[in-house]
Amino acid sequence: MNDKLITRLVYGISVFVFIVVVILNRKFIPVTIETPSFVFYLPALNATINGLCSILLLVSLYQIKRKNIELHKKINIATFCLSSLFLVSYILFHYFVKETSYGGTGAMKYIYYVILISHIFLASIVLPLILFSFNAGLKMDIPKHRKLVRFTFPIWLYVTITGVIVYLMISPYYTF
Repeated sequence: MNDKLITRLVYGISVFVFIVVVILNRKFIPVTIETPSFVFYLPALNATINGLCSILLLVSLYQIKRKNIELHKKINIATFCLSSLFLVSYILFHYFVKETSYGGTGAMKYIYYVILISHIFLASIVLPLILFSFNAGLKMDIPKHRKLVRFTFPIWLYVTITGVIVYLMISPYYTF
C-alpha cells in the first residue's frame, strides 16, 4: 500500500473509532436488550488489560534498547491486540452501563478530574500515532518509526497507566 492510502486508512479508522465512542458514551443509540451479566466485570478486565499493556510497552522498550528487534515487534503486536480488545470491551461496557460519577471530595476530586481529562484527551489522539508508528515499524522505515515513537510511546504508556488509575479511583462509586 502506498503512503497516501495508509494515511487515509489511519485517519479513517481513527475518526470512526472516535465517533463510535462519542455516540455510545452519549447514549445516542438506545439500549434495546437486557444487559448481559458479564458486562459488569468489564471495567476490571479493562484495567487489567491496561496494566498488562503498560508492562508490555516497558518490556518492548527494554527489548529494543537491547537491539532485540524481533521480540520488540512481537511484544508491540501483542500490546496492540490487547489494546484493541480493551477498546471493544470499553465500547461494549459504555453501551450498556450509564456513566458513573466520581464521588470523592476535596483535592482528590480535582486530582481525579485532571487525570481523567488528560487520559481522555490523550487516548483520543494516540490511535493514529500508534497506527502510523506500526506502519513505519513493519515497513522497517526505522528513521520514521523512531521519530513517531518519540511521541507515541510516552502518550500510549501514559494512557495505559492512567486508565488503571482512573479505574481504581472510580470503582468504589460503581452502583451495579
